[in-house]
Amino acid sequence: MSGDDEDRADALFHALSDRTRRDIMRRVLAGEHSVSALAANYDMSFAAVQKHVAVLEKAGLLTKRRSGREQLASGDVTAVRSVGSMLTDLEQVWRGRIARIDELIASDSTEEN
Repeated sequence: MSGDDEDRADALFHALSDRTRRDIMRRVLAGEHSVSALAANYDMSFAAVQKHVAVLEKAGLLTKRRSGREQLASGDVTAVRSVGSMLTDLEQVWRGRIARIDELIASDSTEEN
């Protein structure tokens, strides 16, 4: 991964590291919501929810658009898929390590017999 890719991965995983932001993502992936409607779902100030939305937007996980006086947020499925792809890549590394360990154990037991 290049430095830019690593920075993007950091931003994505940081944005998703918070429970409230993950919940916001579930909501905006299901459909477009105004930031004020999102804020009504949480026991925190509107400004705090706005900050969570800003973190998600900065990471590229959601987009906002204006409709009159409202800001409407919607999830970016492509960005979420890129997170899934990164996790799949990490899983392949992990599975490769396990396969190598299995091979070593198998060769050790063959040598002992």
